[in-house]
Amino acid sequence: MEDLVSKAVERALDSGASYADARWVSRTHQNVVVKDGAVRAMVHSQSAGVGVRVIADGAWGFASTSRTDPETVAAAAELATRIARASATTVPQPVELAETEICTDRVSARVRVNPLDVGWGDRAELLLECDRLMRAAADLAVSEASMGCLLEEKWFASSEGASIYQERVEVGGGLTATATAPGRQETQRRSYPSSHGGAWASRGYEQVEELELAAHAEETAKQAVALTEAPHCPEGTKDLILEGSQLALQLHESCGHPIELDRVFGTEASYAGMSFLTPEKLGTFRYGSDQVNIVSDATLPHGLGSFKYDDEGVPARRAEIVTAGIFKGYLTSRETAARLQRETGTDIENVAAMRADGYSRIPLIRMTNVNLEPGDWTLDEIIADTKDGILAICNTSWSIDDKRLNFQFGTEVGYEVRDGELGQMLRNTSYTGLTPEFWGSCDAIAGRDEWRLWGVPNCGKGEPSQTAHVAHGVAPARFRGVRVGVVRGAD
Repeated sequence: MEDLVSKAVERALDSGASYADARWVSRTHQNVVVKDGAVRAMVHSQSAGVGVRVIADGAWGFASTSRTDPETVAAAAELATRIARASATTVPQPVELAETEICTDRVSARVRVNPLDVGWGDRAELLLECDRLMRAAADLAVSEASMGCLLEEKWFASSEGASIYQERVEVGGGLTATATAPGRQETQRRSYPSSHGGAWASRGYEQVEELELAAHAEETAKQAVALTEAPHCPEGTKDLILEGSQLALQLHESCGHPIELDRVFGTEASYAGMSFLTPEKLGTFRYGSDQVNIVSDATLPHGLGSFKYDDEGVPARRAEIVTAGIFKGYLTSRETAARLQRETGTDIENVAAMRADGYSRIPLIRMTNVNLEPGDWTLDEIIADTKDGILAICNTSWSIDDKRLNFQFGTEVGYEVRDGELGQMLRNTSYTGLTPEFWGSCDAIAGRDEWRLWGVPNCGKGEPSQTAHVAHGVAPARFRGVRVGVVRGAD
């Protein structure tokens, strides 16, 4: 495949491209789902192909093919060049690329147990046992346990001389229990260890083993039933404490997406909005309190947003995004980094955030591991220091406007915090805010011992839509004076 992508680049140059890169991508997905005591899905899927991206006459062109014979790949390179030339008639400014280190490398995944080597029966047996334990512990409307894994291989070559092979393995899983209240239109859900697919990481099967799913099945089911009888989250203004999985999604929506520089420039507008973080704010805008330090770091071990090189062949690195509350940096591509420098005079180092969802999609700016740096509290200390608050756990819903400013989140469960003590369970816990005001109210963050990297395997962006796998490292944190109880369910 190394020779195949190199030849694709050569053909694009011969066809008139001034720059070209080609990616061969192979993916193998496997998923097992158990629901209500039975195996409902055992899915094995594979895809492979080559995508060719070029610049010709100052414009981008892209074409892909699932066939990997040299003639078809060469035809795709020629087609990408013709598309670029046609696009050039509508481009107001020729594409410029920021300089980058040109690399040749081979990167293999390092895992203790490859999840694809674990038998289907073993995986299904574990999930069936989790499902049985949930149903034995409580009267549930729905019980579900799931597990998935991914093996991805890539060959990348560029006309600048890059030649990179990368292999990665991902795996994750989780539990979901759904309960209904007899005689009332009330349904509640409880997930472990997090919602929306469970906890994922770029690791081997040891990730599943360390989740200890069976050990948490009973508690998950009982909490779902308890939620149906819990009082509603009160409406008002209170201090809000977010545990890790909920804070990770808060960071994702109100910090991760707005720093994508293509959103700022308006080239990502129709699917999920643009961004309020316009270029004049860089270096001066107060994004949060002095406690808030946010970094992008694709070099962390095991993160879903970790890699050694992005899909432009740019080496991964750690970059400051928010420092002591001040906005410092974007997620960039070679093109947007050059454009920012050209239009504003701001010289920003490319963060290496370009990734594509498989061979048939053009790379877009995507989150890596966007992390809130730990503080020096513990969660127990934050609770003890809170007079009137809510502890919100595990996301169930979210909504945010197209500038990433005004948001509303719901969580699966909440707890009252009164005079430093954790109180009764609450259902339909929700809160709302404005991004800079919300992060400006952050006054306590737990420390490194409670900091965890949470995988998000379902981040959507682009048209046609692409799904990215990203991650967010956080520890529980407190936000002062937040409006809570904005959504109420049925009684």
